[in-house]
Amino acid sequence: MLDNQKMTNKKHKESNHLANETISLADIFLVLASQIKIIIIVPSFLCIYTIIYALYFTTPVFTSTSKIMSSSSRSGASQAAGLAAKFGINLPTSQSAQKWVYPEIIKSRTLVRSVLKRKFDTSKYGSEKSLLQILTYGNGKPQFSEDTLEIIAVDKLLKMISVNENINTGILTLRTNALEPRLAAELNNAFIEELDAHQQKYNKGKTIETRYFIEARIKDTEKELMSAEEDLKVFMDRNRRIENSPALQLEQQRLGREVTVLTGVFTTLKQQLETTKI
Repeated sequence: MLDNQKMTNKKHKESNHLANETISLADIFLVLASQIKIIIIVPSFLCIYTIIYALYFTTPVFTSTSKIMSSSSRSGASQAAGLAAKFGINLPTSQSAQKWVYPEIIKSRTLVRSVLKRKFDTSKYGSEKSLLQILTYGNGKPQFSEDTLEIIAVDKLLKMISVNENINTGILTLRTNALEPRLAAELNNAFIEELDAHQQKYNKGKTIETRYFIEARIKDTEKELMSAEEDLKVFMDRNRRIENSPALQLEQQRLGREVTVLTGVFTTLKQQLETTKI
């Protein structure tokens, strides 16, 4: 009897303890209702603060993106080879195309200085203002020398651009940031145009240099060929019957071989000159 009463009391205490530890849904609503002001005021204050900070204390940044594929691809080389073949000239297509290091070229100070000289239209500073002026003194008066302003503008512009290369596809992504969307797009186009102009200028310079070298070699080889032909002609005039003289036959072969080699070199140089012109 006493044992049953003890068991009943123990179960009663456990049920009371469990009831005390269990939080009902009504209790949660009561707690939330008591803190309703804090729950509403704090998020509202944070939202208002974020809006004011975004409107008056931050500057929006717009990004323009472009994809760049190297023009020194095998497809371009094959097209050039096909064009040259129409003129009867065979171009070697097995040679690897020149690898252009575009990220370094785009971020080079030479290319950046060219972009700084360009003029752009902006809502903040007006129309036809150089990028150097936009990035440094704006519509005010310059407080530094032109060289110092250029250094400042170059550093700012380098921070506004980024170039990433996809190793698998070889495609580069150029991103330019600016305070206005139109300026960002025009800056992106300016970098691509300057990059293209830089590449064309480099290729043109290399082609002209190669052409001058080939033309000089053609002149020298032509003189050597004419001299070798003249030596062979004089030898054959002086030695019309050399059947019974092995020494004369060897000399004729040597002179003829010299003419053949120089003729091959001269022909190859002429073909390379035509290739360079194309």
